[in-house]
Amino acid sequence: MSKTESTRTGTRTSTRTRNRRGPLASVGLHATLLIAAAVAVFPPLWLLVTSFKPKNDAFSTEPVTNFTFANYRHVVADTEFLTWFGNSVVVVGITTVVGVFIAATTGYAVSRFRFPGMRPLMWLLLITQMFPVAVLIVPLYNLLAGLGLLNQPAGLVITYLTIAVPFCAWMMKGFFDTIPVEIDEAGRVDGLNPFGTFWRLVLPLARPGLAVTGFYTFVTAWAEVAYASAFMTGEENLTLAGGLQTFVNQYLNDWGSMTAAAVIIAVPAALVFAFAQRHLVAGLTSGTTKG
Repeated sequence: MSKTESTRTGTRTSTRTRNRRGPLASVGLHATLLIAAAVAVFPPLWLLVTSFKPKNDAFSTEPVTNFTFANYRHVVADTEFLTWFGNSVVVVGITTVVGVFIAATTGYAVSRFRFPGMRPLMWLLLITQMFPVAVLIVPLYNLLAGLGLLNQPAGLVITYLTIAVPFCAWMMKGFFDTIPVEIDEAGRVDGLNPFGTFWRLVLPLARPGLAVTGFYTFVTAWAEVAYASAFMTGEENLTLAGGLQTFVNQYLNDWGSMTAAAVIIAVPAALVFAFAQRHLVAGLTSGTTKG
């Protein structure tokens, strides 16, 4: 064996030795992972278990002894839950479609074109993410009131777009940066205008990024509570987030119905995640490879 080969073999052996964990380190790592997994799983698991308990046993720490679907029957049959669900589907559906389109076109424009005010625009998109919800409720409420959009699905859609679009536009910009510019040039050679190039050539390649953007927009609108509670009144106008608060408030503490409704609400989010998850990792990593 030559001296060079011997040095390389020694280096590899030394690296493996340094990277090998000891028994105590391995036990500590696995114990930490198990504790973290238990902490993450416990709240939704307890929510699920509580939803099958009678209302009088909601705060009991014992396992389910009197298994019942009464909470679910009450939520679906005796409340406006189905109306809230329909309102949420309309608001979230429109928000997701419009938000993904605006974020994709904005990200593509900033990625491919240079125009006056481009840098201030990107900074503005970032700055809008710095303000907490509590600070924005009052000005947004006044704006929607002036436009006659309070208690209207359109007002809630516009509000959710202000949350989702800036972040998603930045994310899509990073993703479009990873798609070769030569594709755009080929489209122009074939006689396509900029939008035709974007729609027919670039957008199909951006499916992972679109999946991440769509999922983020969906979750933002589906799980948002503050704006839905402040801008929508009357049970027939509430979304699911606002409707949940009718089960537990200063006049009523129906934790059984609250947990049952929460479990039902989580199902669509889980289905959307299952549908989009194969694109999520690719979309998130691709969108961060280039600034």
